[in-house]
Amino acid sequence: MTTLDEILAPITSAEFFADYHDRKPLYVPAEGGSSPARRPLDWTGFNALLDQASIWNAAHLRLYKDVTRIPETDYCNRVPTQDGQVTLRPSPAKVQVCLADGASLVANEVQFLSPRMAAVADVLSRRFAALVGANVYCSFHGVRAFGTHFDSHDVWAFHLEGEKVWRVYQNRADNPHVFPPDSPEARRWVEATRGPVMHEIRMKPGDLLYLPRGWYHDALADGGASLHLTYSVTPLDGRALLGVLAQTLVQDSAFRAFLPPAHADDGQALAAHLADLARRLADQVSSPAMLEEMMAAQARLSPRIAPYALPQAPVLTFYRVTGLHHPIPPGPMAAPVRWMFAQPAFAVEDLLAEFEGHDPDRLRQVVEGAVKAGALARVP
Repeated sequence: MTTLDEILAPITSAEFFADYHDRKPLYVPAEGGSSPARRPLDWTGFNALLDQASIWNAAHLRLYKDVTRIPETDYCNRVPTQDGQVTLRPSPAKVQVCLADGASLVANEVQFLSPRMAAVADVLSRRFAALVGANVYCSFHGVRAFGTHFDSHDVWAFHLEGEKVWRVYQNRADNPHVFPPDSPEARRWVEATRGPVMHEIRMKPGDLLYLPRGWYHDALADGGASLHLTYSVTPLDGRALLGVLAQTLVQDSAFRAFLPPAHADDGQALAAHLADLARRLADQVSSPAMLEEMMAAQARLSPRIAPYALPQAPVLTFYRVTGLHHPIPPGPMAAPVRWMFAQPAFAVEDLLAEFEGHDPDRLRQVVEGAVKAGALARVP
């Protein structure tokens, strides 16, 4: 089982959280040998992934040259599908011509395409309560796919093959949620705000580089072909709370009431109404139920990995609804309980699959509690 300590070694996870997490970049060289977790892919494995031509499309396989994206029509063919539609699919021959002409290749959303890459994604997702994606970058000597930029997520870069020189600049954007669209003005702004080079790092196979969200950086292949794998780690931010509040506050009559007109009394009634809403809002945000809702929202970012074990199939355990009333609990268990009682009968395995971000033990406890209350009955 892959662990964060295995990924960071010889740095421990305790050292990482104390000194680096969301504070400053961390470079961990292989130093003659690193964990296999730091090299979950090589040239052979990457070629095997690319050879599965039918899984790729123009969104997931992109080409760049001189910091500009190559139009998808330059390397994709219009391919008819079995349902009579036409889709753009990267042509392996055209892609390789572009690479020979100096392009760089980026394969997006690869985190689940091999067990080893998925294992790293699972560790990062669970330790940081984050949505995790992974991209593979293939580039060649002296070719830059992207100019200096920062990301709206934390970056974990695993160097796989060849060498690449990374420049990490002194400055960091303040909790960015977007990067400005590429333009001459944006490039000049980046150059003016990135600061001087703080670190220049030659990444080699087995090396790891962690960059907190917003840190300015760029990279350039050196000494031949280069391959690296980057995991984007994106926890929820405060905006997630607004989405949950929009669903919960509508249950409070005060938030459904019309606002009083300001012109009637110079806004005094409106001010009092807003103050009352603010108190109610503060109570909602600080409530145990909201804490559970946000914990559940974080859990949904890390769905359980359920590997196939064919030809074996799981044994299903069925329950039926008896018709007796069962209260809906507050917090994250409310949705699973509503789902259960909306079915005449269900398999607990289906419940676990439907709510895969929830703790499976807690879901089973809810089922057993409903059985003891007589609201559910086991189906032989």
